[in-house]
Amino acid sequence: MKDSTIKTITILSSISLAVFISVLLICVVTHTTPQALITSLLSKEIQFAIKLSLTTAVISTAMCIAISIPAAYALARYDFFGKSFVNTILDVPLALPPLVAGVGLLLLFGTTPFGKGLAEAGLVFVFTPLGIIIAQFFVNVPFMFRILRGTFQGINPRYEYIAETLGCSKVQAFWHVTLPMSKNGLLAGSIITWSKGIGEFGAALMLAGATRMKTETLPISLYLNMSCGELNLAIASATILIVISLVSLFVFEKYGGFARVF
Repeated sequence: MKDSTIKTITILSSISLAVFISVLLICVVTHTTPQALITSLLSKEIQFAIKLSLTTAVISTAMCIAISIPAAYALARYDFFGKSFVNTILDVPLALPPLVAGVGLLLLFGTTPFGKGLAEAGLVFVFTPLGIIIAQFFVNVPFMFRILRGTFQGINPRYEYIAETLGCSKVQAFWHVTLPMSKNGLLAGSIITWSKGIGEFGAALMLAGATRMKTETLPISLYLNMSCGELNLAIASATILIVISLVSLFVFEKYGGFARVF
């Protein structure tokens, strides 16, 4: 096969796939009229869903950052017994269906002594917004972890050694040298984790339920309104999710996030 033929086939394949995805998105955002879309976006239900989605996604992303930074650094810098096993386990949520993750979270926080103890202390995760946060965290933390692990692996440890010879402790060397050098990976990971948090549906549905004006995030709103035939409200939720996804992917790609995921 000639090189020109291979080039033509591969380019056409990429263009065809891009057209297919574009047509799908256009079908969603143009299905309703601009006036109906604006009216739906201004409705109390969609406004509630937007606020809840943004709030829960920000909190769950902060949790992902807080746990992923030390975990990723440890697995990027140190060798220890069981490291391969830990790496594998931390990647499990990537392959686990969100509904299965939701069932596991529901059992953990709803039936075990651990979950009941938290509920007695006032931390109720089942059928509450807290359940949305923990579901987003569980499903999305591997993305943040893998991006940061790749970022830390790409930073030469000699920079830290030099900082230590100049009087810094290991903590100071990490804080003043390694962490600033990882800002692009941290930003890319935060953006994609936040975006995926907003779009989380399966695990959040199983743990937090689908109650209007209580645990109604944008994906839940889309699901509820499609179920009862409120197409305009469903399209409004879908449109917001599409816009968030496109903007997030643009920022993610700009900062080289894809190169650090795998």
